[in-house]
Amino acid sequence: MEQQEYAVGATRVAAGRPDGRTGGVGATDAAVAVREAAVRAASGGDGAPDAVPTARPDATARDAVVRDAAAHDAAAARGADPELSPDPGLLRLARWFAAAAPDTADDLCTASFGLYPARHFGAPAESAADPEVSWWHGPTAPAARRPREARTDGGLRRARRDAAALPVVRSGAKPGRPGRHRRTERGRALPDAPATAQDRSGEGHTAAERRIAARLLLAHPLVTASGPHADGFPLIRRHRDWLTERFDTLLGYRLVVGPWHARLRKAGLGPGAARRLEHPATGAPFTPAAYAQLALALALLVDAPEQLRYGRLLDAMRAAAPELVAAPADLAMALAALADWQVLGELPADPADTAFPLTVDRELARAVPAGPPALADGPADLIRRAAEAEPATAVRRLLAETPAVLAADLPEDRRGWLRRHRLSGPAALAEFLGLETELRAEGVALLDPAEELTDLALPGSGTLAQAALLLVECLVEEVRPLPGDIPDGDVPIPDALIDGALGDVADEYGLPSRYLADRTALRRDALDLLHRLGLITPAPRSTRPPAWLLRPPAARYAPAPDLHPAPGTGRHSRPAVPVPVPTVPTVPTPRDRPRP
Repeated sequence: MEQQEYAVGATRVAAGRPDGRTGGVGATDAAVAVREAAVRAASGGDGAPDAVPTARPDATARDAVVRDAAAHDAAAARGADPELSPDPGLLRLARWFAAAAPDTADDLCTASFGLYPARHFGAPAESAADPEVSWWHGPTAPAARRPREARTDGGLRRARRDAAALPVVRSGAKPGRPGRHRRTERGRALPDAPATAQDRSGEGHTAAERRIAARLLLAHPLVTASGPHADGFPLIRRHRDWLTERFDTLLGYRLVVGPWHARLRKAGLGPGAARRLEHPATGAPFTPAAYAQLALALALLVDAPEQLRYGRLLDAMRAAAPELVAAPADLAMALAALADWQVLGELPADPADTAFPLTVDRELARAVPAGPPALADGPADLIRRAAEAEPATAVRRLLAETPAVLAADLPEDRRGWLRRHRLSGPAALAEFLGLETELRAEGVALLDPAEELTDLALPGSGTLAQAALLLVECLVEEVRPLPGDIPDGDVPIPDALIDGALGDVADEYGLPSRYLADRTALRRDALDLLHRLGLITPAPRSTRPPAWLLRPPAARYAPAPDLHPAPGTGRHSRPAVPVPVPTVPTVPTPRDRPRP
């Protein structure tokens, strides 16, 4: 039976798009044909059990769409479409999205869908530190601890970051070493690995497979047999019982593994989690209107037919919620996310092509919501309910999903649990996910040396990541407390310091034209990246200005000290201050003394 299930995934790849995702006409028909063949074989009917029938011709599917369009027109004339009735809970969620502020809409998406990836810092500090040492004065990450690069033209001087310049491969691993999400090639042993790790039948190999599957699910909570992470799907199915038990015990997550997909139903992270959906191609953040269109489309697709005309879906969305009229860009963003999750197949190249046939995967559409939103009284109640858990589970979720957990951010019961289980609690998760623990006086961080289990990286490639790294280096150097002077919490950042540091970056380094023409956009995007990584946080409104506070984990990116800095040449750089040379007074000799 398992081979037949994998055969369905292979057939869907063959009938789908070149990137391995389903789409277009014929993909769903092929899957249905294979399922029917398996049923006939199990019931003793005609046909061999391992025979894989071919997909129906595209003309047959298009004829079905034409008949569907005629039936839809007849139903529209009667004022109803019985096959496209919206789910009440998702329809209610769509209205909540439309009325929410941008930050609340992001938190609502995290709570209702739970499709966010884990986020962790990269390489740990090279030297060990006492757990009671503060992040402000502890060892820094290797990329920031290297000596500064000598610059003859002055300006900001940054550390050498050779690792950040390496090309990025598909799995996220650096060239020369296999990624943790990538299956080991046959016949290739891991370098310097013990014999048990190279024995494919030993316990070491089983533990490695389980860790790969767990990391894949934490990074991508929805994995399909024909999607971009299909290589890891057999590992998830092979160890589904063990994974289900561990995710439930450690994090309270429910894992559902079907024949063609695996869904890890994550919980919410509470208000202010700084997680959001982005356009899969452009990276543009979702707006509340785009979230509303996403929930509205899902409300109709959970019970939609497998072949659906594009115009019929649009008409049903307008009929279900006439007040949720959105801009074409918001609708396109929502449909692009559904296609990326493989809920929808190929989308029309021309949005005006209302006759384009859509392929709908109802099973995946029903797997997207993490829970029934109808149980909540409103958006705030849903965000609160989704993050509720006992102290141990709540803290472990934060450790598994966020870059760092600071004790000052936790309620008293969760802070007490972290204090009592400071060593054993993070260690269990680190063993489960292949992470390393970094203990500091302010809290705990689980680090990913492979730099794979994260959706944001610092240092990272691209102008924005480099500008953000230079900015946080400058902020740490200027405002972090002196040794022995530990602040009660975060440190205020003067607004002028942010503008001055980014001004130097713009003067000394090449920037894209959009940032050269709009310095406000550079400031907004750089601060947003640091905020999402938990390195800065908005100041309470009652204390503004300043608007931002620097958090202790930001000191991980402090550069190595430069004992002889070159003067900067930027407009915001400090001028070179000449160091006075002390003069030693000369004592006159007896010969030089005047005679009386």
